[in-house]
Amino acid sequence: MSKVARKGAAVASVSLAVCLAAAACSSSSSSTASSGSSGSSTAVPSISISSLNRTFSAMATLKPLASIGKGNVAAILPDTVSSARYTEFDAPYLSEALAAAGLTPTQFSVQNAQGSDATELSDAQEAITKGASVLIMDPLDSGVGAQIETYAKAHGVKVIDYDRLTLGGSRAYYDSFNNVEVGTLIGNGFVACATAEGVSKPNVLVMRGAPTDNNATLFAQGYDAVLKPYFSDGKYVEVGTPAGTWDPPTAESEFQQAYTAHKNINSVLTPNDENAAPIITYLQREGIKAKTFPVTGQDATLVGLQNILSGYQCGTVYKPIYIEAQAAVALAMYLRAGQTPPSALVNGSVTDSKTNTAVPSVLGTPEWVTTANMNSTVIADNFVKASQLCVGQYAADCTAAGISS
Repeated sequence: MSKVARKGAAVASVSLAVCLAAAACSSSSSSTASSGSSGSSTAVPSISISSLNRTFSAMATLKPLASIGKGNVAAILPDTVSSARYTEFDAPYLSEALAAAGLTPTQFSVQNAQGSDATELSDAQEAITKGASVLIMDPLDSGVGAQIETYAKAHGVKVIDYDRLTLGGSRAYYDSFNNVEVGTLIGNGFVACATAEGVSKPNVLVMRGAPTDNNATLFAQGYDAVLKPYFSDGKYVEVGTPAGTWDPPTAESEFQQAYTAHKNINSVLTPNDENAAPIITYLQREGIKAKTFPVTGQDATLVGLQNILSGYQCGTVYKPIYIEAQAAVALAMYLRAGQTPPSALVNGSVTDSKTNTAVPSVLGTPEWVTTANMNSTVIADNFVKASQLCVGQYAADCTAAGISS
């Protein structure tokens, strides 16, 4: 499911922190006497990342923070083109989590910048003018992200970088997934798929997301590390590496140009489902049969999952966005109340490579999804409904994968 741009190709290094104590990770309802700027005697609840699930039940634990917090929470998402996730999942999940945590509809907002830097900046400025004390912000790129964070800091507003890190920014926390691990899963998924499909000498076109998107850089860091030994010992051939994009038509054009020039290409590593979809359609027009030409993906989109079922895509990286959304809201509730989020929630650290500063982070765990575990992951989580997935030509494929609508 993960769309994008970041000005600067600096790489953020990710390190996951281990929970400090087993007890701290096991409870979502424990509380301690409040301390911090709110000055209230209300007990401060504690919540852990392990308590976040698809029922959103852990959010109710945060209701005491709603009563002692000040100001509104404004979430700003980047676009609707690079991934369907922002409208289908992030926006409704954020709204559900904010309401479940005790905020009224007048105390929060969720907006989308529609792919415009200017709109994202003006949305943030307007939200602050209207009383936002915390922003949950997924930057289109680090340039506008840094502008927003500078403006927010000048107005005493805390910012949470959501899904993408603003390089050179001044956010309080970062909430995402281990994005190098996302790339590693894509790389390992490609290797397994090439073996399973009997491609004895993969001639690989290695594609990337937008070069201005730091997440794309991290994804590539992960899958490049997996593929490098195969290229080095001659088992695979790296035919090319296009410039990269999160725009599906541009990705298709990049692939077509490479495929036309190098007919020996027999596999492609694509960094997300949206980019893979038009490439698969093109390959089908070219007469390529299922399970003969490895293609990878990310985001567990409906089309991506259907391409997996039909044998045209190896797998996809599933990132449980309901966890990411709840984690962002939890961080926002603590910040709004002038409290420090617990270590059981803030489970990692990411380095902003532009400022060389460590950013306290909540990092979820991604998962590689194929027909073997589709039913126990995306279907079980209601991320995609079986009734939507298993239609028409995909009904028999669902049955074979143990998925019933």
